[in-house]
Amino acid sequence: MPQETQISETENAPSSISELQTLLKNDIKVKVAVDGVLRGKYMSKDKFLSAASSDGFNFCSVIFGWDIHDTVYSKELLISNRANGYRDLIASIDLATYRRIPWENNVPFFLVSFLDPDTKEPICADPRGVLRRVAAKAQNKGWKCIAGCEYEYFQFKETPESLAQKNFRDLQPLTSGMHGYSLLRTQLNTEYFNDLFDESVKFQVPLEGHHTETGPGVYETALAYTDAIRMADNAILFKFLAKSVGIKRGVVPSFMAKPWGNLPGCSGHIHVSLRDADGKSIFALPEDQLKNGRSDAQYEDTKFLSQEGEWFLAGVLDGLPDVMPMLVPTINGYKRLVGGEAFWAPNAVTYGYDSRAASVRIISPPSVPPSATRLEVRVPGADMNPYFALSAIFALGLRGIEKKLRLPGPPVSQLSQEDKKNGKVRMLPQSLEAATERMMRPESVAREEAVFGNDFVEHFGGTRQHEVRLWNEAVTNWEVERYLELA
Repeated sequence: MPQETQISETENAPSSISELQTLLKNDIKVKVAVDGVLRGKYMSKDKFLSAASSDGFNFCSVIFGWDIHDTVYSKELLISNRANGYRDLIASIDLATYRRIPWENNVPFFLVSFLDPDTKEPICADPRGVLRRVAAKAQNKGWKCIAGCEYEYFQFKETPESLAQKNFRDLQPLTSGMHGYSLLRTQLNTEYFNDLFDESVKFQVPLEGHHTETGPGVYETALAYTDAIRMADNAILFKFLAKSVGIKRGVVPSFMAKPWGNLPGCSGHIHVSLRDADGKSIFALPEDQLKNGRSDAQYEDTKFLSQEGEWFLAGVLDGLPDVMPMLVPTINGYKRLVGGEAFWAPNAVTYGYDSRAASVRIISPPSVPPSATRLEVRVPGADMNPYFALSAIFALGLRGIEKKLRLPGPPVSQLSQEDKKNGKVRMLPQSLEAATERMMRPESVAREEAVFGNDFVEHFGGTRQHEVRLWNEAVTNWEVERYLELA
């Protein structure tokens, strides 16, 4: 069952209702949060304890029936619609996610997952539920999904009010110039820069690295690796944390993938591996093969990757074009990938040893110890939903192992620009519309029951069709400036 899937619990997470009651004895309210764009509410302690002692509490399903601006989807979808009256779902509280929000008077905080009120089973499009199902497949093989996420994000000396007043134009960057890894630039806005790290520790979202990145007011933050479900929780909560801390400091951090056409976009790179019950990497070679690598590797680039690791990589590459909306879910996200070579953003089905020019970077000996062997998927932007992105990567990788798939061709170091033009290399979809159409094809890998199945694809694909429709109906500044006078 999804509730039994392994997840790294937060510190002091209660394991029973009695422990929970003790934990909350001095509190009067609790905050719960839901969905990929965090939504939630305060609950009285009594109501929360009652919900935690049962299946959960009722929550309106409309959060699965509207977009990020609370507009009802133009297409009636399975979970929440006019026909079922936007009925309630059951919000099941995950006690393993217990935290306190340090900038909000240390109020207790929990995440929830959604169940169908009739069957008590996870609904098909619940972000945490989708990832739990994928992690459970790995767990059934004795493996644990391990991941780490990195965010690049712009920051502006603005407020939500000033953004609206300026119509999101002529915004003031937090700092000027291109200053990646700058020690000097962090002396500006030093309280905010340090708050991001320090509050993350208090909020139990541990970080691995935190520095300036190339671009005006750009930071990059790497989250400490952990199991995939906890990683997705931490990743979505880091966005919440950054925006909350920013509000208090007069800063608006933006995780939009490509705010400016002439500057690098914002990535959401994901590092993944599998581990066995003893914590050993499934992608690592045994010690007796470390000197010369694996003799039966398909290519030189994969000789220090285990056979299972190579199959996993092949699975990701095989299905990548069919799950693009799960990695790049917005209209703007594809602007980062189009012509992305100039900014190290991949736009083709490619891989390579320690290659930041590839869609999937192999990180293995000799550049790292065997225990650190992993894959870095460089396609997602900072606007990703981490639950869906991690689900897609691990579902495809596990499919590759199960089918013992072979790599589709040579590594990126052996390819040329001509190979992209002549079809030797598969290109990734160049827009959300094209990506959604591909994902929703009858023969899409995403539709396979062992991957995501039809119900999920119809729901999530429908939400992306809605986004495309809004974009197609919009008249942009570029169009007005280009055509109004001269057309």
